[in-house]
Amino acid sequence: MERISTGISGLDELMGGGIPKTQLVLVTGTAGTGKTTFGVQFIHTGVKMFNENGVYLSFEEPIDSIKENVKGFGWNLDELEKSGKFAFIRYDPFHIEDVFHILESTVREIKAQRVVVDSVSAIGLHIKDKTELRRMIFTLSLILRKLGCTAVIVSEMVPGEKGISRYGVEEFVSDSVIVLYYERLQSTFSRALQVWKVRGSSHSDKLHPYKIDSNGITVYPKEEAFIKD
Repeated sequence: MERISTGISGLDELMGGGIPKTQLVLVTGTAGTGKTTFGVQFIHTGVKMFNENGVYLSFEEPIDSIKENVKGFGWNLDELEKSGKFAFIRYDPFHIEDVFHILESTVREIKAQRVVVDSVSAIGLHIKDKTELRRMIFTLSLILRKLGCTAVIVSEMVPGEKGISRYGVEEFVSDSVIVLYYERLQSTFSRALQVWKVRGSSHSDKLHPYKIDSNGITVYPKEEAFIKD
């Protein structure tokens, strides 16, 4: 099975050597867990270290805001765009049908091998019908599979609820699932990551600590983390 690196230090080891090529990976968690950082790191490392072009589709945060926020990690996204190896798409969820065509044409134009969609949770702010919403998410997954990219789909966990995604469909259209936790333990906050599934591959089923610092996200595969039930 051919794999590609997540670009997240320590995470490939938990996934049996990386993401199986062309899989769809759901990255989910509550606010503050670093989901956008994860997505940008996945794209940035792919371009800079593995010569794998990438597309980042943002439904929520403005592109300029993302670019500014990741400068602290030393990631210059303007430079990547100018190189022609990376493209940003910022699209209004009011016109969700059109974005599929833009995504497909952009991926083909720059020959992207990596795609990030951040986040599908925003689609639900404008599509209230649950059946239609699930159809849109399913259609998005089919397009990504058709393009043959390895893709990260970002979603949100709703605080206080048991599900690992906002709409309960994201994990079913994804091949692999990574859950990020950020919870208070006594007087401090603790970050933990768990690989819920990797289709067709063995993986760690334990919780592992991770940190976000000037290098981005680092996972500690040899350590075990604990969170509240």
